This record gives sequence, structure tokens and C-alpha cells, in this order.
Amino acid sequence: MQASRLLSILLTLQTRGQVTAQALADEFEVSIRTIYRDVDELSAAGVPIYAEKGRNGGFRLLEGYRTRLTGLDRIEAEALFLSGLPGAAAQLGLGDALARTRLKLLAALPGPARADAERIASRFHLDPVAWFQAADEQAILPELAAAVWERRSARMVYDSWNGVVEREIAPVGVVLKAGAWYAVARVGEAVRTYRVASIQSFEVGEPLDGPAEPFDLAAYWAEFARGYEARIYTAEARLRAHPDAIWLLSRINARLAEAVETAGPPDADGWREVAIPIESIGQATATLLRLGARAEVLDPPELRQSIREAAQGLAAIYGG
Repeated sequence: MQASRLLSILLTLQTRGQVTAQALADEFEVSIRTIYRDVDELSAAGVPIYAEKGRNGGFRLLEGYRTRLTGLDRIEAEALFLSGLPGAAAQLGLGDALARTRLKLLAALPGPARADAERIASRFHLDPVAWFQAADEQAILPELAAAVWERRSARMVYDSWNGVVEREIAPVGVVLKAGAWYAVARVGEAVRTYRVASIQSFEVGEPLDGPAEPFDLAAYWAEFARGYEARIYTAEARLRAHPDAIWLLSRINARLAEAVETAGPPDADGWREVAIPIESIGQATATLLRLGARAEVLDPPELRQSIREAAQGLAAIYGG
């Protein structure tokens, strides 16, 4: 374990340049003291590594030093083949490049490792689109990706919730979420998220001025996803539900599954009270109608009324 970490530290310094002890400790999930011990061991082994003190300090390798310990072992090669996303790469306009990379990697591997990597790759397939859904149209995705790679501005026409708008943006990343692509871009001082399928037109502009600003796309997306779900579910409904309804609710989505875990004890008929998050009266009505007579809304009154009206409408159609 320590030998693997020492090699990883060495390769990290080689690829990133100067890195702080805290950053290394966070990345390898060890204490700063452990990082200092590891650096001492690397130095004792002849690796020209030294520390820059001060506010902007950190560890660096001697200028020009390169390790040759960069070959892939069998497990690493297999993992690399598993990490490839041919469908996503093709949508980004990188399908041919990915195919060439895989061929070059295969050619560089020894015979047994090549066969193992090909076997592992042939046994893994990623389909990110949910059941009964179609993948979004992504005609402008290669242009968007080019704007991200080349750090260019862009002008787009976007079909937003409030109508069609024009935007001047500085794209900083793309995200694939459950089969749908999203663009993350700076608009002035703010960072915004746009669904690519809702972009009606897209034109790549001029190169952006100045050096690239640091931006952690993964951290931004995690925070955005949490905030989005919190904004969607802004209200709550209280139900009395049959065990079958409890089971169905738990399979609609993760938020409802969490809610039913806190359901009250069963009554004499086996029914339980549960509070669930809802987006709106209309959305909740559509969801709860799926439960039929196996659930009764206790609160809010507006939701009870909405379901009553929907049931009366269905009775008018099917009552005869």
C-alpha cells in the first residue's frame, strides 16, 4: 500500500508540478505527517524532490527530472479500457480519437495483457439512458465541446423555462447526467447550467482573454445537483398508505424512498402514515393517482381536492 502511494505521489508531482502537502494528504486520504514521511523516503531513494516554503509553497521535483515508471500493468490497462465511454465520446466528436487511442494502447501492451484488456472491454457496456427514454438530440455538442477545450466564448439561443433567450457565455465544462448533456458556463460573474438539448442555436466566438480561472467541475455539479433537488421539492404531503403503496413510493425516486423509511407504525389494517416531498399540487396529483385506492391524502387540503376532482373526472368517463 505504501509503495503504491509513493509511486502515486511521484507521478502526481511529475504531472502537476508543485503540490502542497495538504493537497497530497487530501488526495491519498492520509495525514500530513504521513506525506512528509513519504517524501523523506522518496528523497532517501534518490528522487530529487524538494520543498518550497511560504504561502505558495509545496513539493516539487527537480526541473527536468522524469521517472520512467509510467508503464501500465495488467489491472491498470483493464481499468483504463473499462473507463472508456464510446457513446459519450462519439457525441462529443471524439469517437475516432478514442478508437485510435484504444488501438495504440493495445499495440503497446504485451500479448497476455492485450488479450486480458480486450476480454474485459468486451464484457462491459455502459447505457446511461433510463428505461423507456430516448437520448437527447446532441447536434451542437461537438461545437460546445470545442468551445470548452479551446477556451472560447459562445453565443447561443436557449429555450428556457421563461421562454427563448439569447446568451453570451464562456463554457467551462460539459456534464453527462442520466443520458442528458448539460453545459456549465460563466455568464458574467455567475456560473449557470444549461441543458444542451434546449439550445436552439450555438455559435463559437473568440478566444477568452487572460489565463484560465480555476474551476472544479465535479464539485460544482455535486452542489448544483443538491440545490436543484432541494428547489424542486418545496412542499410536503401527508398520506395514509397501504403496504403496496409504500412499496411503490419507494421505487419512484430516491427522495421518496428516503421518506417512506420514516413512515409511522402500521395501524390495525396495516396502513401507515408517511410524509413525502412534493414539487407541486399538479405533480403530486399525477404521482399519487398511480397508487389508486391504496393511498389517502391527509394533507394539504388542496391536494385532497385536486385528487377528488381527478377521480370525479375519471368516474364520469368510466362510470357508465
